[in-house]
Amino acid sequence: MAIPMLDVKKMQEPIKEELSQTVQNVLDSGYFINGPFVEAFENELADYLGVEDAIGVTSGSDALIVALMAFGIGPGDEVITTPFTFFATVGAIARVGATPVFVDICPDSFQIDHEQIESKITSRTKCILPVSLFGQTADMDPIIEIGKKHGLRVLEDAAQSIGAKYKDRFSGSMGDAGTLSFFPAKNLGCLGDGGAVLTQNKELGQQIRKLRNHGGFSLYHYEEIGGNFRLDALQAAVLSTKLPYLKEWEATRRKHAGYYDSRFASVDGLTPPVAMPFAYHVYNQYVLRVNATGRPALQEQLKEKGIASAIYYPLCLHQQTCFEYLGYKKGDFPEAEKAADEVLAIPLLTDQYEQVADAVVEAMS
Repeated sequence: MAIPMLDVKKMQEPIKEELSQTVQNVLDSGYFINGPFVEAFENELADYLGVEDAIGVTSGSDALIVALMAFGIGPGDEVITTPFTFFATVGAIARVGATPVFVDICPDSFQIDHEQIESKITSRTKCILPVSLFGQTADMDPIIEIGKKHGLRVLEDAAQSIGAKYKDRFSGSMGDAGTLSFFPAKNLGCLGDGGAVLTQNKELGQQIRKLRNHGGFSLYHYEEIGGNFRLDALQAAVLSTKLPYLKEWEATRRKHAGYYDSRFASVDGLTPPVAMPFAYHVYNQYVLRVNATGRPALQEQLKEKGIASAIYYPLCLHQQTCFEYLGYKKGDFPEAEKAADEVLAIPLLTDQYEQVADAVVEAMS
């Protein structure tokens, strides 16, 4: 594609020399697992996001798993979440042996509808897992209050929303724990897989550190069964190098999103993404809603012009084959299913954003 969804190589070109030196520094140090590069990044990330502890882990997916493990969630427990998210959110719940319980989304923000959560709480419910989808948070205060009222943990999946804010608080900093992904396409991405767990509870942070290291702090001595969830030193060093540029990249995303909003506001058949009043949106993706009958034609016309687009997500998780055992059916979550039929993301972090907007407007006219 002449205009890809995200050109990671071009994005990193201005700091290529810095990144090369960073890689060389790691090679020269001999520290590849744990060590000073991981510790430095964890401290920088915690300071940036205003949390007591940030624990680097292997991926955003593993961040969810190890956080649920640290909560003691397992077979027989239920975790309430959304069916309109990336697989990892719900996959993590299943991986620890718990049962995902779905709640429909708000049609304007794509976030979990907090007003439906309490009706899904049972004696087996142990956690609420909201997802900060596409770069803004769910309405977190009511969710946290529900958690306190019923004695439930709140785990924020903030994989797509580093730097986003809910009122004056950073995404991932508000629940009992929050998780981040540093997949290369994220607003802050490394050179492979990486993730982090955030928490304001130092004791919980220590538990997660233990679990990420097979379940022990001393070599060959294990207090419980954990896993190998350690963030590589190379990825940590790369993230330390890139973190100071996050606000600049974020500002560019917001500028381009504002331009798109103005261009698409009066286009029939298109609905630009809604930034909620409580939210500081960082636009991990710029996701339009397009009439379901018009989406294939728009995608095809963009493709003909060499412009990429993507559907996040074409099928809700309650409709996936692997979750058939949960017993849900089509129609159970109408807003999520409608969103899956209508969403379309277009390139955002590109110098050719005006060309993208022109092509979208032309295709819809």
